[in-house]
Amino acid sequence: MSKSSSEAEYRAMSQAALEVTWVVTLLEELGISSLKPVTLHCDNQSVIHIGKNPVFHERTEHIKIDCHFTRDKVLEGLLQLSYMPTNKQLANILTGILPSPEQNTILSKLEMVPHPSSLRGVMKTNNKLVRS
Repeated sequence: MSKSSSEAEYRAMSQAALEVTWVVTLLEELGISSLKPVTLHCDNQSVIHIGKNPVFHERTEHIKIDCHFTRDKVLEGLLQLSYMPTNKQLANILTGILPSPEQNTILSKLEMVPHPSSLRGVMKTNNKLVRS
């Protein structure tokens, strides 16, 4: 259980760092190189500061050792941490309710067609469309 949103996001970034490490190692073993650094985007500047600063101890005492994995990967040069405002993150469409303009912007970036706002469905019966 996390004690703060920063801790929760740092734990998520740690998990992402673990996955990136695995994929990069696999691809390098297959002969694909020049994959470093991999950029991880985050909307929490505190988390980015924790990940980049190896001497930032007073706020990280409650974060377990395994979460410092991200910091180690940044220092190794595998990861690069970058700030991205919440409203620019494409994954937001999967995590919450967005205002229509933001939702439509993200859908267009994902090359998806916005769903009509009506909750009424369309049913196909005997090769005819019937609106309910």
